[in-house]
Amino acid sequence: MKTLFKRTALAAMIGLSTPALASVAYVSNEKDNTLSVIDTETQEVIETIDVGQRPRGILLSKDYTKLYICASDDDTVQVLDLATRKIVDTLPSGEDPEQFALHPNNKHLYIANEDDAIVTVVDVDSKEVLAQIDVGIEPEGMAVSPDGKWAVNTSETTSMLHWINTETFEIEKNIVVGQRPRHVEFSKDSKIAWASAEIGGTVHIIDVDNLEQIHEMSFKVPGVNQDRVQPVGIELTSDGKYAFVALGPSNHVAVVDAQTYEVLDYLLVGARVWQLDLDKDEKHLYTTNGVSGDISVIDVEDLKVIKSIKVGRYPWGVVIDPTS
Repeated sequence: MKTLFKRTALAAMIGLSTPALASVAYVSNEKDNTLSVIDTETQEVIETIDVGQRPRGILLSKDYTKLYICASDDDTVQVLDLATRKIVDTLPSGEDPEQFALHPNNKHLYIANEDDAIVTVVDVDSKEVLAQIDVGIEPEGMAVSPDGKWAVNTSETTSMLHWINTETFEIEKNIVVGQRPRHVEFSKDSKIAWASAEIGGTVHIIDVDNLEQIHEMSFKVPGVNQDRVQPVGIELTSDGKYAFVALGPSNHVAVVDAQTYEVLDYLLVGARVWQLDLDKDEKHLYTTNGVSGDISVIDVEDLKVIKSIKVGRYPWGVVIDPTS
């Protein structure tokens, strides 16, 4: 199989200038214990990397040199060096890490520990556990605001968003939302937070300055039973135009006007769509489809699905390295 490395090496050998590389997408395959690496130019899998057991949440360091991986059944966070694509370290995580978020300081990693009802905060450089914060039952989602002021945890059974002051590591407010909140996504200016409630079938819009809900959205996908419409992952375009919401076993992504909160369209993707990420130019959106074992590629301008890419079993998370 050809890889980006092979193409670059060949160009150098025959005296050609090295072509600019497209960004690379990393996909965690929950049942295969692997990462799939996708060249976003060719939209093909170029490499498969063995990792720990049950990889779910993945995220990039702020300097794009490392990929952090929640190896849930190993009770650890693995560190992948992006230059070599090798696991080079592990971090303490608490039990059953599923989702996490990295502070803009590139040091403090906030990890949701579902089995213990806590959030663990780890310094990624020293590996020191800085805090363990009691939260609601079955903590799941984690997000840190771009301005670094807030870390937000979602607790599934308690149906709350827990707002953690990142200077004191203390909860300052709890906001009740729909049943089984899964994911939080901040606007680029840190003014608005979007929170999905999987079983509630809703997305909750939070005014961050006042820590109050200002809007609640629901979804009705034509021809799909309402109990299968389960919002999970959310991705916002940097220009503030669109919000994309993965609707789980409905097998659709909702396209939302991020200013008016109107649902503009529903896009049919693979089975049990879970998480999403935009490429570096925000021209394409990549979705993980767990049951069908593939990635759907959406053209953001045309709002159409243009390709399906087969990956491993039960793809969970996807992140795109914009510097690759």
